[in-house]
Amino acid sequence: MTKPNLLFPTPVWTIQLENYNDVNEQMYDYIKLKQKNDKIGISKSNVKGWHSEDFNLTDKEIQNFISFILPGIEQVMNDMNWEKEKQIAKINNMWAIINTGGSANLRHQHGNSTVSGAYYVRAPINSGDIVFYDPRPAPIFSHPNVSNPNLLNAQVNGISPKEGALVLFPSFLDHSVNENLSNEERIVISFNIKIQIK
Repeated sequence: MTKPNLLFPTPVWTIQLENYNDVNEQMYDYIKLKQKNDKIGISKSNVKGWHSEDFNLTDKEIQNFISFILPGIEQVMNDMNWEKEKQIAKINNMWAIINTGGSANLRHQHGNSTVSGAYYVRAPINSGDIVFYDPRPAPIFSHPNVSNPNLLNAQVNGISPKEGALVLFPSFLDHSVNENLSNEERIVISFNIKIQIK
């Protein structure tokens, strides 16, 4: 039986990084110190949760973290077949979000970037999936009932957080975070990448 051609697919990468424990502990301490020094944080897509100011990308902890996630970013460049001889992936900004019980993030996207990412420092069970929405306008005009959702018919898809997991996706892709139903902290580091000429 012939399978359909998948034209204009929207890729989302979920990469489980190895040997993440030391990096996670270092970043946990870094983020909790930021929260201690700025208990209010800033308000963006977060509902009840704490959202940090942008990190200083020259901090040694951040430089170490960037080196750690670089293979994942390299995989995106390779999979997309983007010309690496003339272009580089530059991280523009990075921040952390701590969602405690009852916290969530509203639907949003990240403008003026190429790829965005989420990396999980703490990810207890039932702490809130990241949910992605079909970016194509056409399905809103006609969406027949389905027996079971799959990659061809689903209008939303969720990914459960896992410590040490890196999720990378096109910055234009609308996403939200479900409510944290646990009593523990869900801690994510988010960032934006722009592919630009060297």
